Amino acid sequence: MRLVVMGDDCSRIIDHERAIPNLEGLDAGRRRPQGSEDGETSGRGEPAQHAKPFSVVCEKQWRRCLGPDDNRRRRIPGQSAQFRLRPQMCIDEIAPLVAGRKPVPLDRAPRIAVVTTTGGGAASVVDRLGMLGLDVIAPDEALRAEMARIGVRLADSPIIDLTMAGTSKQYAQVLDLLLDSPSCDGVLAAVGSSAMFHPQVAVEPILGTRRTGKPLAAFFTPHAEKSLSLLAEKGIAGFRTPEACADAFRAFFDWRAPREAPSGPAPSWPAGVPSKGALTERDALAVFASLGVPTVASAVAKAPGHAHAVPYPVAAKVLSPDIAHKTEAGGVELRIPDAAAFATRVEAMLARVKASSPGARIEGVLVQAMESGLAEAIVGYRDDPLVGPTVLVGAGGTLAEIYRDTQLRLAPVTEEEAAEMVARVKGFAVLRGYRGLPRGDLAALAKVVAALSRLALLSGKPVAEAEINPLIVKPVGVVAVDGLLVPKAS
Repeated sequence: MRLVVMGDDCSRIIDHERAIPNLEGLDAGRRRPQGSEDGETSGRGEPAQHAKPFSVVCEKQWRRCLGPDDNRRRRIPGQSAQFRLRPQMCIDEIAPLVAGRKPVPLDRAPRIAVVTTTGGGAASVVDRLGMLGLDVIAPDEALRAEMARIGVRLADSPIIDLTMAGTSKQYAQVLDLLLDSPSCDGVLAAVGSSAMFHPQVAVEPILGTRRTGKPLAAFFTPHAEKSLSLLAEKGIAGFRTPEACADAFRAFFDWRAPREAPSGPAPSWPAGVPSKGALTERDALAVFASLGVPTVASAVAKAPGHAHAVPYPVAAKVLSPDIAHKTEAGGVELRIPDAAAFATRVEAMLARVKASSPGARIEGVLVQAMESGLAEAIVGYRDDPLVGPTVLVGAGGTLAEIYRDTQLRLAPVTEEEAAEMVARVKGFAVLRGYRGLPRGDLAALAKVVAALSRLALLSGKPVAEAEINPLIVKPVGVVAVDGLLVPKAS
């Protein structure tokens, strides 16, 4: 198995003799060394892109390596069959935990059974597991009955403590019972000082367990290198610290099988829209419309009279490739009721824009029909230089960046995957009939998420980032009323 460390010591590649057959389909990984901006070579001057797929990719990504987008990127590894490991020492210890096993998709918190011969050592791991969102569970009634049958009496505790209550044979039997039981998803054996002074005796019950698809690991306190070596020879994961042990379990249950990209014809770039340089909102909405996104009725009004045929009430926005955020530049007027108000307010708007952005090119005024609905959403796309194309959906509007109530996936996504993303956004509860409120068309929202994600299928992936904010969600249908698109060749 090949483990690739990304972060401060990105040039480390650790090859393990034991391969993981079920992970051979992973995409090849990239290594970016500390301080590298383009990711073209590793710290040893080797090519960053590898033709042969890695069995598994383990990441240790620090904020100074990833920069300010770490919060966005940290949500990706579980979707791309990668592991994100926090403690560095866990890198070398994770291999036996995943070797020969497959991802275990759960729709609940993972349940870990902990067996120990050292109460304090086990408690340190249990605390860490809880902090990472894993549940340590006590044996259910069926398991208690089985353990009583072999002479093991348990205290009322989530930790199965055999310090004074079990022989080596009983220890092995308890481990086998837990590995066979559907009541837990993983098994942890915590061993105390006997692992250092009597390694053969201390680890014998663990060495004798039958290998199953359920992850089994051991934690030794204090460090016991001889016992760790014995476990390694048998392909059983052993850990030196509670942090590394708990994080390895967390990484295992975050692990997902490589996803297949949605199939279908690739979209094409719409005629008349430049694919290089700075784009206007009109251009962005034209690209979105070509993907199947419903967009607001609009027209471009030009000086001197700024004539247009959009029925009132309307919104007026400055049309400029140099102004990405029109609200901050004073370039937006909403709910204009008639032609007289339009003339007055557009003149004032253009004066504000010229004062705030004196060098901006102004191509006219974008006039749009006023739209209303039940709520606003944000749908975004970005071709991240480290993880590739991603798509995002969340509660929208001017406060979207504050609330950060979003879901992120690798792009493209299917409509089913997009619907799952939408279902996980807390802010959309108001659109699900909460307390009798009218329901919004979340299926239409999911279609837009899937449609925008197909920017990833454009030939050459020319789009660096794109955003619809807001997307108005109605009882029936949705409509994009503002858009931004940034080509890579800007």
